[in-house]
Amino acid sequence: MLKSRRGVLIAFALILISAFAGAGLANPIKTVFVISMENQNWTQPANQFTGGQQQVYHNPAAHFLNNLVDGTAYATINGMMTSISSQTSYASAYHNVLSTPTGNNPSIHPSEPNYIWSEGGTNFGVLNDNTPYQSPGGTNQNTTAHLSTLLTQAGKTWKSYQEGIDLAGSGSSKTNTVLPQSQWTVPLNNISGTSSLYTNPYNGSHQYDYAAKHCPTCFFTDSNGGNNTTPSNPLSQKYAPLEQLALDLAGNTVADYNWITPDQFNDMHTALSGGFNYDGTLYTGDQARIAQGDNFLKMIIPTIMASQAYQNDGAIIIWWDESEPDGSGNQNDFNHTIGEIVISRDAHSNVNGMPYVSPLNYTHSSDLLTMQEIFHVGPYEGVPLLGDAANATDLKDLFAPDAIPEPSSLVTMLAGLGLLAVRARKRVGPGVTPGSTV
Repeated sequence: MLKSRRGVLIAFALILISAFAGAGLANPIKTVFVISMENQNWTQPANQFTGGQQQVYHNPAAHFLNNLVDGTAYATINGMMTSISSQTSYASAYHNVLSTPTGNNPSIHPSEPNYIWSEGGTNFGVLNDNTPYQSPGGTNQNTTAHLSTLLTQAGKTWKSYQEGIDLAGSGSSKTNTVLPQSQWTVPLNNISGTSSLYTNPYNGSHQYDYAAKHCPTCFFTDSNGGNNTTPSNPLSQKYAPLEQLALDLAGNTVADYNWITPDQFNDMHTALSGGFNYDGTLYTGDQARIAQGDNFLKMIIPTIMASQAYQNDGAIIIWWDESEPDGSGNQNDFNHTIGEIVISRDAHSNVNGMPYVSPLNYTHSSDLLTMQEIFHVGPYEGVPLLGDAANATDLKDLFAPDAIPEPSSLVTMLAGLGLLAVRARKRVGPGVTPGSTV
């Protein structure tokens, strides 16, 4: 009797599997491009468009980003005028890590702890912007409990594109000439200055400013190769100058997981000296920072979208690192939100002609959880969730059904029926606090 009932359930399950497979609402995401931006609130309670700290949402200095989310962003991609907004969704409640509505919000600042968090689900006690191996105070981590290592162990690939590295010359003699790949290094130290021989391809200035604190994989021994800043470092080919991205896109040789860091003049961190003239308007101060980053995104996103990797179930995630004070009180409260924008053919469909806005509460832990799901390096494969990812809500709401492959509602249902020997989706581990480890 029991065997007969089980046979009926299995047959029913197979019918469901066939039906779900035929539905094909979206293919699973295969390739991810994260573009990391800096030090701006998406929304903030005070001084929205005035003063030293302004918000990005509805800011005239960020017209590309605002066109993106209001449904009016277009670009020429592979010779065709394309609506980028039709492939866009975004979050309205993305918060600083460990932020809660109660007001008991730990301060996870400055930038570096948030970049480390994006890899490991915790800041491992780091609360500064020190380089990995500086003496004293280096912040390198000797643990395998982070995303890039899980990807490598699962046979997936990752790559870090950093603007301002692996260029010939130094100081006032720095040039735009990209070094041969045999001379690339792991960018463990900062690189900044001004050179008349160098012109930034995005903002047209002669200033450059690479910051190691904005390179997540640079802070883990098994993804930085150790304290070795020479081309002999075995991990050096994992770190490419941003100029290489266009070549890799054209040759369809990008990694499965690609982290892209603009330099500090293009990621909204630092204003160019003299301000920035953006489409005929001269911006200074925080408006210049925002405009410079907006301009960078307007230029690089169509390049990514034109690639085979993007068009074959790729996803771009525009990510900001941390909330900032605007003079209204605690910068870590829920009223200071951070931007989180998804661009993908597999993004949540537009609603009434406008990009979908997810109201769910997200943090960097949500991105990390989602990457573990996309690349099959999570509990269903016997791999614990990383740090605070165990307490997070994934980004599934920003995507079409089935784009984030696991755990699907069908698998959960079948597990509940006892038909699949899969792990429950219980978020393993206690809440992670600053300084804790997995």
